[in-house]
Amino acid sequence: MPESKSKFLIAAVGAAVVVAGSIAAYTYFKAPSGGSSDALGSAKLVPSTALMATYITTDSQAWAKLQQFGTPEAQKLVAKGLENFNKQVFSDSNVSYEKDIKPWAGGVMIAVLPPNQGKPAQLKAPNAPINIQQESNILIIVGITDKLSALNFANKLKSQKGLKFQESDYKGQKIIETTENSKPTYSVVLNNSHLVLAPEKQAVEKAIDTFKGESSFASKEGASSILNKGVDVKNSLAQIYVPDYAGMVQQLAAGSPQAKQLPPQALAQLKQIKSVVAGVGVDDAGVRVKAIANLDPQLNKFQYQSSPGNIVGQFPTGTFALISGNGISRGWETLVEESKNYPEMKQGLEQVRGQLKFFNIDLDKDIFGWMNGEFAFGAIPSNQGVLANVGFGGALVFDTSDRKTAEATLTKLDTLAKTQQIEIANRNIGGKDVTEWQIPRQGALLSHGWLDQDTVFVALGGPVAEAISDRKNPSLDNSDTFKAVTGSLQKPNGGYFYLDMDKTQTVPLLKSLISSDANAITILSSIRGLGFTANSPDKSISELEMLLALKPIAK
Repeated sequence: MPESKSKFLIAAVGAAVVVAGSIAAYTYFKAPSGGSSDALGSAKLVPSTALMATYITTDSQAWAKLQQFGTPEAQKLVAKGLENFNKQVFSDSNVSYEKDIKPWAGGVMIAVLPPNQGKPAQLKAPNAPINIQQESNILIIVGITDKLSALNFANKLKSQKGLKFQESDYKGQKIIETTENSKPTYSVVLNNSHLVLAPEKQAVEKAIDTFKGESSFASKEGASSILNKGVDVKNSLAQIYVPDYAGMVQQLAAGSPQAKQLPPQALAQLKQIKSVVAGVGVDDAGVRVKAIANLDPQLNKFQYQSSPGNIVGQFPTGTFALISGNGISRGWETLVEESKNYPEMKQGLEQVRGQLKFFNIDLDKDIFGWMNGEFAFGAIPSNQGVLANVGFGGALVFDTSDRKTAEATLTKLDTLAKTQQIEIANRNIGGKDVTEWQIPRQGALLSHGWLDQDTVFVALGGPVAEAISDRKNPSLDNSDTFKAVTGSLQKPNGGYFYLDMDKTQTVPLLKSLISSDANAITILSSIRGLGFTANSPDKSISELEMLLALKPIAK
């Protein structure tokens, strides 16, 4: 947030609380809290037209949980960043967040309202620079948990220079317009328990209308259930609510000067998702994000199938990144079916089919048809042969019930490689027959072979083929890091995305990208890894979970 805007909002906060302070002191301080510190209480002041809302907790215990993670260097870096931010925001005043704001500020809800129809983006001058903040229609609700502290803070701000305050009345409520450098912010205190802020006066007026009885976000169809349930994360820091996903995307796109009109096919895809709720929290493993998408089962074409997770055991413990799943063939069939509604996509698929047919390869049958079991792609360190410069290679592993077709496809690819002057050679690695595409003086470019009766691999680089085929070392699923990053993710699931941050930073190509940024290295060194998974218990719901696994602070 720009420095001037930050000071501006702080002043607006103070001005609004001053108005509340005009009420008789005894009545004011004894007034009921009205649910100021919870998401539902704030949502009752947000107009029902809001597209989405985010609730951020100010509970110090939840945020303090983050302090158990990180290297000393990382914690110093974060502390310095917060100190610099506070200096920027409060540089021209004697205001302290810890002393003046924290004691009274409850949870904060940030709601996104539909684009203001009174100021359409297309009326801007043709060559005027685009300012995203000008197009945003934001409403902020701050819970007031300690009215005396809030009043003291407001009085402290009265002496601030460069600020102009002007009152106006709307339906019996005092709206404060706070102006600095010709930029206004509007605020009002409602029910002595919530401070309402917005850069547009109309947004504050709509909040007052809602307070007076008009329909609220809390009572909106689709919003009520997700507000009450939320997402179950420990030490919740934030919750995000989107009651009408397709409607939100449509309205935001319509209000953006750069966005094109959504085609009917894209809108049909969006309508598969009815609502979304997400939560961010902190637990003993790190920062966890969970999201739940409520789907329309009649429109949801995707055929979900959980993944057993056994294929992870085919990768060596040195694997630093992995993506796994199940049933590529089913996903391909769904994509082909959906392409019938997208002429450009259908044309592209037909072009690929035609090109492969020239080499006697059927895209649907020979490439995707036999990929009907678990699959995984893993990145494995290697500093030899063709991989010497980049420092890593990759391996694809597939379980299939159609070995015959898979073998026929690999034979076709070997024959095609021969026409490109690539030497095809066979060798035995760990008791397994492996076919290699060899380049003179560089070794194997690509290798493939069977790990068991139903499991085939394709590897980039000879050393990677050796790591996959010769199982002398422990497997990835038994490594401490993999267990720490993925062990607490929901099961059953459709597969994993996994990243080992320590090993990733040692890969020469990736290391070179961050070597010049000392701060980035410090932060990344505090991260153990990243894990992501998804699950769909039925066609009406999809659940996603991500864990940013952090290293506990050394004791």
